[in-house]
Amino acid sequence: MKFESWLRNKLVLTEKGYRSTRNAIAAVILKSASQMAPVMLLFLLVADLIGDNDYDFDLEVWQYAVGIAVSIALMYIAEVLEYDCCYTNVYNVSYEVRMNLAEKIRRLPLSYFSKKDPAALSQSMLGDISMQENALSHWVPHLYGAYIFAGFIGTMLVIWSPMMGIAATWSIPTTLALAVASGRWQRRMSRKKYLMSVDLTNKMQEGLEGLRDLKSNDAIGAYLGDVRRKLDGIETTQIASEFALGVVMTSITTFLKFGILSTAIVGSYLLVDGEIDLIVFVFFLLIVARLYEPLEAAIIFTAALNIAEDNFQHMREVEAQPEMTGSEDFEPQDYDIVFEHVSFSYIGGQEVLRDVSFTAKQGEVTALIGPSGEGKTTAARLASRFWEVDGGRITVGGVDISTIDPEALLSKYSMVFQDVVLFNTSVKENIRMGRKGATDEEVLAAAEAAQCNEFVSKLPQGYDTSIGENGSKLSGGERQRISIARAILKDAQIILLDEATASLDTECESHVQAALSELVKGKTVVIVAHRMRTIEGADKIVVLRGGIVEEQGTSQELLEKGGEFARMESLQKRSRDWAIRCPRVR
Repeated sequence: MKFESWLRNKLVLTEKGYRSTRNAIAAVILKSASQMAPVMLLFLLVADLIGDNDYDFDLEVWQYAVGIAVSIALMYIAEVLEYDCCYTNVYNVSYEVRMNLAEKIRRLPLSYFSKKDPAALSQSMLGDISMQENALSHWVPHLYGAYIFAGFIGTMLVIWSPMMGIAATWSIPTTLALAVASGRWQRRMSRKKYLMSVDLTNKMQEGLEGLRDLKSNDAIGAYLGDVRRKLDGIETTQIASEFALGVVMTSITTFLKFGILSTAIVGSYLLVDGEIDLIVFVFFLLIVARLYEPLEAAIIFTAALNIAEDNFQHMREVEAQPEMTGSEDFEPQDYDIVFEHVSFSYIGGQEVLRDVSFTAKQGEVTALIGPSGEGKTTAARLASRFWEVDGGRITVGGVDISTIDPEALLSKYSMVFQDVVLFNTSVKENIRMGRKGATDEEVLAAAEAAQCNEFVSKLPQGYDTSIGENGSKLSGGERQRISIARAILKDAQIILLDEATASLDTECESHVQAALSELVKGKTVVIVAHRMRTIEGADKIVVLRGGIVEEQGTSQELLEKGGEFARMESLQKRSRDWAIRCPRVR
């Protein structure tokens, strides 16, 4: 494998990132070379002071002054170049990596997110890229620059004086081998800390989301005790790994400095035997002291890269995920949705849908009903290509949706799901997400149709009020109405409603249903519902049970058939008549 391919894979680099890293390594080598200029000047000065040797050029004071000025200029230029290559350019590359990751995630199917831990995904999106940024700006250029420069200087030393060269450089490959050999242990410890950190993040997130239930069940103490144990575990592991890593790295860098000792010992013997001049001995001592300084840092950076390997692996995994692609040209003649022998199962899970076939016609309302967990919501989301089917196909207007770019496809859909997602911005901007560029008048008209005016008028700044993360300042019904307003504003040809009015009171539900009735005229409408009242006006009812279509037809046809639909209707009628009654105490 070529060095470029190897480095790009190891550090998850784009082509621009590779060029930036290569330039940064070259800048570090140039800086190291520039820092050798004062050493050479010092060598020439010592040679002049000793006198009577091959390196005594009897330089004048002004020549040394010029040499010092040139050395300072070279070091300044090299310093500026290194900063530009290692930091400014790397941060630009990091920006590109973040944007590429966002673009990649945008094109992934939802099936990928369903199998990923949210905390682990957040860690990957934030922590892994930050780790890569640190590696490219602080570690990689200095690590490779130091080793390449040391290899070049070491080769020159061996050529100049083989015995002295070997004495000065033998510890370099040995310490490098030790640093690499310790990498497996370092990665194992890093992986352990990462998993513990994700576990703690999950626990904290769980506590924040379930704070109400924890308080109502007097479980705060037990929860905090669990958090404390996890924190103690992370702290213990962190201290132990840092101590062990410190011992290992200190031992390796100490071993590296044996090269200075061996240079002095071997040089002394050769000097006494007359095999080298005093000035050569002095030069080797000067050059070795300068050579080992960046190598010590390089060994530490090698350990840091070993620890960061898991972060790079997470990034490689995301990069390797298949994207949802397709044609951006999507203008079907009609908007009938057809399921043809569709099968689907979540990753590693039980099959949710099996050989499902039905048609949702344009201009009609098709209701998907059935017991909980039987695949109704899954079918609705497959219809919008949130996931890819395992078998069969789904068409819109005769076009297989798997051949259509997801964004081009979704431009034809308006969706209202039970689990509403809102953003920490104003009510107006949350509604405007239904159609970018909509005027304030159009937004307010959609909001009025969705019965939003009642609660928005009570907010401090009305429609300009920020509603908090995921609409935390609103009730469930209020959040649902904003979601419906989005769908009304978008006014797409296909409408998917998943328990769209489940969070509304009876009066508000009636008003919203009237608004939705205007919205769905002439369009393809698919409703997922549990309450029979919601689907009373449906043109077609599809009953899903056990992952298959058990029956389908109109409400009257299914009631006369006396099957699953009739049974569900009977159960719901019985539940409407049910009431809590306390037995009398005698």
